[in-house]
Amino acid sequence: MAKETKSKWNGFSLKPRKQMPEGLWVRCPGCEHMLYKSTVEKNLNVCPECNHHFRIEAATRIKYLADEDSFQQVLSDLTTNDPLGFKFRGTTYKQRLKADEKKSGAKEAMLIGKAFIKGRGVILAVMEPNFLMGSMGFVVGEKLCAAVDMAIDESLPLVVVSCSGGARMHEGVVSLGQMAKTSAALAKYDDAGGLFISVLTDPTTGGVTASFAMLGDCIIAEPGALIGFAGPRTIAETIKVELPEGFQTAEFMLEHGFLDMIVHRRDLRSEIARLIDYCQK
Repeated sequence: MAKETKSKWNGFSLKPRKQMPEGLWVRCPGCEHMLYKSTVEKNLNVCPECNHHFRIEAATRIKYLADEDSFQQVLSDLTTNDPLGFKFRGTTYKQRLKADEKKSGAKEAMLIGKAFIKGRGVILAVMEPNFLMGSMGFVVGEKLCAAVDMAIDESLPLVVVSCSGGARMHEGVVSLGQMAKTSAALAKYDDAGGLFISVLTDPTTGGVTASFAMLGDCIIAEPGALIGFAGPRTIAETIKVELPEGFQTAEFMLEHGFLDMIVHRRDLRSEIARLIDYCQK
């Protein structure tokens, strides 16, 4: 009688399982659908299912806004000197700066330069959310003021894209002082007859909201952007009050008169160009 052989198959493939390559999928925070990352990127980093606008780095923002190869960056090497020798939970400010520079590819939380948007010359300033959450310290304030001076000298519109967690605690009053300085610079620009278009993205909060972000001649926001001084979580933890639904979203702010318009990312270039033409700048 032939000896029975036991099958080694147990219902599953015996071949090593191929690992799914990382980075192919992304979960939408809005609708929680799993999406092909390439599909989202082709849609300007906007969810094709629910229209959620993903946060994007400054370089990508410039690519979406400016005409191809037209952005000429200035003051790219300007960095902070850690005025307070700040430490938090065993990490120094300088260590955090180095880590975020490596992560973002930027030396600070704002990029400024001259660019063209649909053929219209502008001075463009864009905040980098991956560098200390786009917070405003000494360098960000100085760059914004430099951008204002460039706009005055060249008689060009100023376009600022905000994406920020507010004033930078690592620099204390040095950071807070930039709120006043940037506001004063924009007042000078207004006296010179300049056009300031402020674009608010998710999130725009804290000292940035309380200074230059809300001083635009025209204030535009992307859909669903969080806009406010203290964020909803901070307010809830501080005063223990349940906030209205949708509080501090772009739609809420538009309804209450704090914005001029909400513009989808795909239409932002055209809308900025239209505003420049309308204001004859």
